[in-house]
Amino acid sequence: MKAEKTKKRSFRFKLWMYFALFTAFVFLLLWLLQTVFLQGFYNSMIIRNTKKAADRIAEKSNASDVGETLLRTARENSLLLFVVDESGTLLNSADEFRNERDRFREGPGRRPDGDMPKDDFPAEDDTPREGNRNHGPDWQGRDIPLNYQSVIEETLASESGTAEYREEGLFIYGRTIEYYGHSGTAVLLAITTIDAVGSSVHIIRVQLLWVTVVSLLLSFVLSWFLARKFAGPVGRLSEKAKKLGESDYSEEYPQGFCTELDNLSDTLDRTNEKLVVSKNFQNELLANVSHDLRTPLTMIKGYAEMITDISLDDRDQCRDDMKVIVKESDRLTALVNEILTYSELQNADKLDDSTAVDLSSLAHSAVESFATLGKAEGITVETEIDNDVLVSGSRSHLERALYNLMDNAVRHTGESKTIRVSLHARDGFAVLSVTDFGAGIPEEELPHIWDRYYTARQQKGKGVSGLGLAIVKQIVNMHRGRCEVVSEQGKGSTFSVLLPLLSE
Repeated sequence: MKAEKTKKRSFRFKLWMYFALFTAFVFLLLWLLQTVFLQGFYNSMIIRNTKKAADRIAEKSNASDVGETLLRTARENSLLLFVVDESGTLLNSADEFRNERDRFREGPGRRPDGDMPKDDFPAEDDTPREGNRNHGPDWQGRDIPLNYQSVIEETLASESGTAEYREEGLFIYGRTIEYYGHSGTAVLLAITTIDAVGSSVHIIRVQLLWVTVVSLLLSFVLSWFLARKFAGPVGRLSEKAKKLGESDYSEEYPQGFCTELDNLSDTLDRTNEKLVVSKNFQNELLANVSHDLRTPLTMIKGYAEMITDISLDDRDQCRDDMKVIVKESDRLTALVNEILTYSELQNADKLDDSTAVDLSSLAHSAVESFATLGKAEGITVETEIDNDVLVSGSRSHLERALYNLMDNAVRHTGESKTIRVSLHARDGFAVLSVTDFGAGIPEEELPHIWDRYYTARQQKGKGVSGLGLAIVKQIVNMHRGRCEVVSEQGKGSTFSVLLPLLSE
């Protein structure tokens, strides 16, 4: 049941269903337009065309070639046209078959004298009829029907000079015009057939039924292929997303189908890289720091048990044991603080706030504080600090970086017990350097000295976690600077950070 529900919610199923529903909607609309509304559309178009044709005739009705205009308009628009005077006398008429009748009169059956054989063509009736006036035996036009006299009267009586009339499938449009050769007002009657598509609807329905069936079948097949085409890349991206952060993340996505999915694939790759880095960081944390955490905790627990079981009554021994506990607690606190600091820096892509920092003042303050703490161990701090060296950044972060460099130098200064702090402005950079005069660093270790948890040198110098220099590098990177180290074995090492000077 759950699998069936999941299938109905799938991208492929929904895409196929929506495409099929869209196709069905299009054909439903087509059915309505071609059957239910066809007659209305047909009538409105025929009436509009009839009125436009009458307007065109009215523009040229006072020209000498008005007869040709009537014939051409009648033929092009399938109209029956009459021009009458105010009393209803027929002035001219035209329909779409007029030219064919003329050719018939001029055909092989016509006598040389120009008259039609009486047996082949009926004689014209020159007797006037009610509502009409015949033009004699040579008149070849059509007579206006008697029942349209009311349309003529309504047209003449209207303020707009137009009138409309519908009767038994016919539409009659009357319009007053100025007719060539006639001194009074003439009336143009344009007659056309409406409601003429009823017999064609059945044919259209049958044809549309076949078209609908074939088109629906093709649309269902086409929509299935399209759904499969689109669902394939989405499915591969879904499988790719499931393996994010795993060691076997090797799901390949063939790019080129569409830009959005290509961008999504690239985003998944970048996300995987960040997850791998985070996972490696966690593994390194467990592998490298767990021992450092375990050692002080073991010491604290051991000396606490010794106080409880052995030295509780011995005041001097108890005091010594408590000193060890305090020392290990401080070490544990420093380790945890370094881990938290580095984690916070690693998660920050940029500085939250950046201000002008007087690096000279910061260096003097840090050296003074460090010199006071180092007196107990006989540490001497030499300085070469230029004044008014300004950079842009975070004072607290830069102070932490300098403190870590000085702490690192103290732990590796050796027998000289001397470190040197220098600050100079050079080539657009503030160069802050801390030098120790200890044993130096082997050349093969220099490329890794800024790496986190690189503890070989730190352990020799009784370091805390191996994160001190990594924290310095992270802070410098956030300030768009770089780190450098120069070392010579037996003479010491110089750690430098280069920060862009503050632009004036």
